[in-house]
Amino acid sequence: MEKVVVSIGGSILVPGENDAEFIRKLADMLKEVSKEVQLAVVCGGGKTARYYAGIAKDLGGDTYEQDILGIAATRMNAQLLMLALGDMPDSVSTDVEETARSSGPGKIAVMGGTVPGHTTDAVSSMVAAAMKADRIVNGTAVDAVYTADPRKDPDAKKISSMTIDELGEIVYKEHGASKSSVFDPLGVKLAKENRIDILIIDGRNLDELKNAILGRKINGTTVNSH
Repeated sequence: MEKVVVSIGGSILVPGENDAEFIRKLADMLKEVSKEVQLAVVCGGGKTARYYAGIAKDLGGDTYEQDILGIAATRMNAQLLMLALGDMPDSVSTDVEETARSSGPGKIAVMGGTVPGHTTDAVSSMVAAAMKADRIVNGTAVDAVYTADPRKDPDAKKISSMTIDELGEIVYKEHGASKSSVFDPLGVKLAKENRIDILIIDGRNLDELKNAILGRKINGTTVNSH
C-alpha cells in the first residue's frame, strides 16, 4: 500500500464560503481513498492564521509570537477536518513521529503546525519522511507551478513536470521576497533528501486532489525527486 501525505492550505479548507459543505466532502473523499493508500494530512492556517498574526504584530508581538497564534489556527483547522472525519479530539498531535505512527490502512492521521519557524509544508515533508511516504500532495490556491505568478503575469506558463532541483531554485528565489511560496524551501529540501515526489494541485478541486493522492494523472505539477 502506497503512503501519501497531503498538505492542505488553510485557505483551501476554510476560505470563508460553504466551509462546512466543502470540509464534509473532503472528509468523505479522504475516507474513500484511505482504503487504497495510507494517508496523513497536515492542515495549514490560511486566513485565520494571517488574521491573528496580523493583530499580534499590531500589538507589538514579534515573529515568534505571531507564529504561535498562526500555529493555533492550523490546529483548529485540523480539528474541523477531524470532526468531519468522525472524531474531533480535544487537542491535536504536535509530534511528527506520532502522526506518522498513527497513520495506517483506513486510518487517517491529521495534524497542524508544530513549532515557530516551521511551515505546514515543512511539517508535511517531515511526516512524509517519518512515514517513508511515496509522495506529498500539496493542495493549494494555485493549480500548479508556473513560470511566473499567474495572478499577476498573463504570460505565465504552467509547468506540468519538473525536477525537485528545479522546484528548489524557484522556491529559494521566491522565499527571499515573500514568506508565501509555492512550497516551503525546507519542505523541498527534506523531500529531496528522502526522495519523495511532490504534486502541486488545486486543493479545492476534489477530483484533482483524489487523482493526486491515488497517483493518477493530474492537471497540476508533478515534481520528481528521483
